[in-house]
Amino acid sequence: MTITHVAAVDLGASSGRVLLARHDSERATLEIEEVHRFPNGFLRRDGHDCWDTEDLVAQIEQGLDAIIARGITPASLGVDTWGVDYVLLDQEGRLLGQAVSYRDHRTDGVMDQVLAAVGREELYARTGIQFMQFNTIFQLAALKKENPDWLPRVKTLLLMPDYLHYRLGGGLSCEYTNASTTQLLSLKARDWDRPLLRKLGVPEQWFLPLSQPGRTVGEWTAKSGERVKVVLPATHDTASAVVAVPLEDEHSVFISSGTWSLMGLESGQACNDPLALAANVTNEGGVDGSYRVLKNIMGLWLVQRLRDAFPALSFAELAAQAEAAPPLRFLINPNDDRFLNPPSMYEQIRAFCLETGQGAPEGPGEAARCIFESLAFLYRQTLLELGAITTRRFKRIHIVGGGSQNRFLNQLCADFCALPVIAGPVEASALGNITAQLRAHGALADLAAIRSLIRHGFASETVLPHPDVSDSVERHWNRFQDLCRAVPVAQ
Repeated sequence: MTITHVAAVDLGASSGRVLLARHDSERATLEIEEVHRFPNGFLRRDGHDCWDTEDLVAQIEQGLDAIIARGITPASLGVDTWGVDYVLLDQEGRLLGQAVSYRDHRTDGVMDQVLAAVGREELYARTGIQFMQFNTIFQLAALKKENPDWLPRVKTLLLMPDYLHYRLGGGLSCEYTNASTTQLLSLKARDWDRPLLRKLGVPEQWFLPLSQPGRTVGEWTAKSGERVKVVLPATHDTASAVVAVPLEDEHSVFISSGTWSLMGLESGQACNDPLALAANVTNEGGVDGSYRVLKNIMGLWLVQRLRDAFPALSFAELAAQAEAAPPLRFLINPNDDRFLNPPSMYEQIRAFCLETGQGAPEGPGEAARCIFESLAFLYRQTLLELGAITTRRFKRIHIVGGGSQNRFLNQLCADFCALPVIAGPVEASALGNITAQLRAHGALADLAAIRSLIRHGFASETVLPHPDVSDSVERHWNRFQDLCRAVPVAQ
């Protein structure tokens, strides 16, 4: 048989999909189909913004059952999600509390408390992970403070994809790429930093041994009785997306564009020297012993939340109005914590602009243009930081994921960074998930074979920078940097 079917669950912060893939090894083709799409978002529970884990499991199983109903039993299934978030299981394997979202405000101010105990330089030297207030390390500190009575009741901590695999019959496991986002792994040992856990007062026994992508961890049983292996992909969605980026050489940078923009490069070496610390660069785990040297940028979450104020407008309509608005009038620092989860993104953008003496954008077009141009400037800033840290000279930017369909933002990225942009594939995280499973089945030999299959089988578009905009961009570049240095206090 030359045909292998696998199912991929690709779960983001705003939606999830169950996809069916058909790989023909003889013809070297890969076809994917979205079988089931469902919304995702947090609910207010017990005073916190939480993920609806029961609905997620139900929706995933609905999609898997739909595949089985077609008469197709996939060789395996695998789940990828965002990082840092977790659940706690008690001694009976039951959920203890809720799956609190990283956008919840329980970690406000907690990072400073942890760094007072551990030290910023020491923590970065140990873990190499970017400081963001919602990292698992700070979530656990918040949990200890709020629910100290839970600590003796906890048996196991599972990150979100590991919990979903567990609920799908995969048993207890902890996949490496997602675990690397917690800021609790030793960068050198690529394992849990147990001295750090002890220093933080977090029980070591909560944490399972790490597993690499490709491991079979159990079986899911359909309602009709068919059994499907549960195989670990790179369970962090960015790690899966990077697998699917058709990188050409060390002169390529990627942006996985969606709710977040993850901008970085693939490297065999971690970068956690003082220059990397100053730039707040992260070193997350990749496949085959690689590191994802990157920065987390707030991304299209800003536009998603802007739509709350203008619900009649689609993403495409917002982008069209942004393109029609006057250029470079308003800029923000997209990574300011005030934009993490404000009551109103529109009003928070206006407040930032007013506080920094820019006036305020009026209406959806001006606000959206402010977001897109600010993101493009942040891409430029990150590109320069990555170049300085790695001494690499970059020649192209690959943009993958759902955000790669935003042609206006792609053009701004090319213009502001003065580099060609290769946009696509759109389904990068799902493709990385799928091809990791196919590799586990022996249908694909290695990472080079995966990228060759994707390069030749999935469309991309090259966007060249406009030469006539460089002077205008340069005039506003220093202004953007000053805004990022100012970092006004969020209200």
